[in-house]
Amino acid sequence: MALDRFSTQAADYARYRIDYPAELYDWLLPQVQSRERAWDCATGNGQVAAVLADYFVRVDATDLSEKQLTQATTRPNIRYQQAQAEQTLFPAQRFDLITVAQAVHWFEHDAYHREVRRVARHGAVLAEWGYGLAKISPDLDLVIRQFHDVTMGPYWDANRWHIDEEYARIPFPFVGVQKAHFAVRRHWSAEWFLQYLRTWSSAVKYEKERGADAVALLATELLPLWGDGEREVTFPVFARSGLIE
Repeated sequence: MALDRFSTQAADYARYRIDYPAELYDWLLPQVQSRERAWDCATGNGQVAAVLADYFVRVDATDLSEKQLTQATTRPNIRYQQAQAEQTLFPAQRFDLITVAQAVHWFEHDAYHREVRRVARHGAVLAEWGYGLAKISPDLDLVIRQFHDVTMGPYWDANRWHIDEEYARIPFPFVGVQKAHFAVRRHWSAEWFLQYLRTWSSAVKYEKERGADAVALLATELLPLWGDGEREVTFPVFARSGLIE
């Protein structure tokens, strides 16, 4: 069954989640032979689709969440529609590039791969990527890791842990596989970082089940360590790509 974990916090997701570095697209785009059509699957607020729109004649972008799509960046050559990754209305052999950012772990992989093969042109590229837990400083990292693993542990969906493994156990049955790592660096205030944590699916689930804001509990420990002003927050990004025959 398809999982929607981000409709509730769609507006905050669009505001507080990171986008992806130019280096990732510099790595990916030379792999793509044709720039006619791309599909950004599980597009969320359309941040990847908006970048692809600068390089492709047409971008189709889908997401399970209608509320996420209402936050999406509009461009003349992007068409957004609500759809599951595993089942779309696209015609066969349509796309030169298919991208999935921070979402593959939510999919039913066999069905998703069948749909990818159906809608991809021969030699098209499939690229998947995600990002792990942020790094700030040794003392803050310990507090955040404790919050992630212990406080939030019971509230993560089991498949969310694929992120920590960089999708190592999620099948990727394609050829010419390439892998890469990048870093996203942001300078954030403590308040901004706490708002980012509230976009976690586990934080939303905690509040629904317990009627309390888990991030507010963390703030009492985090704020004294953070201090005044902004800190550099680094997110490790992992990516893989392959050719669809």
